[in-house]
Amino acid sequence: SGLLVGTHALWPELRTRPRELLLYLSLADLLSALSYFYGVLRNFDGTSWDCVLQGALSTFSNTSSFFWTVAVALYLYVTIVRGSPTGAGLLCCFHIVSWGVPLAITIAAVALKKIGYDASNVSVGWCWVNLDAEDRVLWMLLTGKVWEILAYVTLPVLYILIKRHINRAHAALLEYRPILSSAPALQPWTSTADKKLILIPVIFIILRIWSTVRFILTLCNSPAVQNSVLVVLHGIGNTFQGGANCVMFVLCTRVVRARLLSAICCCHHDDVGWPWRSSSSSRQHPGPAESEDVPDPEQTKPLLPTT
Repeated sequence: SGLLVGTHALWPELRTRPRELLLYLSLADLLSALSYFYGVLRNFDGTSWDCVLQGALSTFSNTSSFFWTVAVALYLYVTIVRGSPTGAGLLCCFHIVSWGVPLAITIAAVALKKIGYDASNVSVGWCWVNLDAEDRVLWMLLTGKVWEILAYVTLPVLYILIKRHINRAHAALLEYRPILSSAPALQPWTSTADKKLILIPVIFIILRIWSTVRFILTLCNSPAVQNSVLVVLHGIGNTFQGGANCVMFVLCTRVVRARLLSAICCCHHDDVGWPWRSSSSSRQHPGPAESEDVPDPEQTKPLLPTT
């Protein structure tokens, strides 16, 4: 999440509306991971003020992450499939829903004293919904699980519709412009976009499904809820969403990866000192053959696909 935020801040020319939505998703994931880390570090054994604070922060950020994840998919669906113009109004709606609804739920849960110690039955050491609450199942659903389950259904549907639309558009182009079929440059871009569209919902479900499994086991009063493998998978899945997004949208995006590698190499060269730099002008001003792997900012702008 920090790397996504950093690349967004460092290179303004790479800021597109989908990446802006990813920025807000990364902020929610970062806050979620930090609150979970504090909860595991403290290893609560009862309801205390910092247990309630940590539970409130994780509830807000985790629920917000679900909303922003769906918002990214919904934005891509509206722009690609529906072809509708997206201005500041849609982004404002995303902000109101993705920040406002989780905040309202969290405030209500804290005010009604529903956040507290959960004996790690539905978490991995952090506080969430107090298991002593009589209506704890209702609040577990409201503070995360119902939005998580809705995301399981919504994300695959939206991305399947987007992928079908892209495949139909590509087939139509090949039908009316046969010359495009022999253009090798189109294939890698199409293949990369298709893979990302498939991986986004798949990775989300793989990471999040373990918390849902433990939630169901808790409802059934099954001792398997404390299975060590499930607990580890639950802990990794709930905290690695930002890392998965970083891999897909930073490390697996050619333009961003090239910029990142170039910045790392430049920092390394500056630290070393390069004693022969002053006598070798070719290292100060690399020729086209040496710098062609790092695209120019003006050249990379049109190469940024919306997806």
